[in-house]
Amino acid sequence: MFITLEGIEGAGKTTQIKEMVGFLENRGRSCTVTREPGGTAIGKKIRSILLDPECGEMHPLAELLLYNADRAQHVETLIKPALDAGKTVICDRFFDATTVYQGYARGLDIGLIMTLHQLVLGGLKPDMTILFDLPAETGLTRAWKAVRQGDRTNRETRFEEEKLEFHEQVRNGYLDMARQEPTRFRVIDARQDQKRVKEEILRILAI
Repeated sequence: MFITLEGIEGAGKTTQIKEMVGFLENRGRSCTVTREPGGTAIGKKIRSILLDPECGEMHPLAELLLYNADRAQHVETLIKPALDAGKTVICDRFFDATTVYQGYARGLDIGLIMTLHQLVLGGLKPDMTILFDLPAETGLTRAWKAVRQGDRTNRETRFEEEKLEFHEQVRNGYLDMARQEPTRFRVIDARQDQKRVKEEILRILAI
């Protein structure tokens, strides 16, 4: 089974992964946890460029191609082998993030993005996508708080430094995609406290 987690900055995705793994492994499922960008050794080097605030003037097309380079390596060397071995893969962000960040928010052609998805993924698609939804302003406040507290590195804040309007477009993009694919997406109100969010996730996974 392939599960992806999506949401704007500060939505709380990463916080819930440990709970998900514990729940699934107690049910006999072996889990592989990964993330994008940076799920492989090569991907970590790409991540250091994509999220570096000093790369703020990166052209949107260059950004799109770097994400797809990271994903090509990720899919072929980690995700597909884990799925073929019968493992449940939990990935913090995947191709939906590219569609909303570089498509809905950056304004790149959605058709081009989908063509690259077909090339890189070869038909691979998550079985389930959990969308952590909350207002963009709330998410940004949380994200910057985590940076100030040292829970997140300030060397990966390029997207946090985008204007609020950008993050609102990302959120709207996610919600639009969830409406288009209601059987794959599960939308969670991420404004709730961590305990309630965890309970919702575990109810979803128990089905």
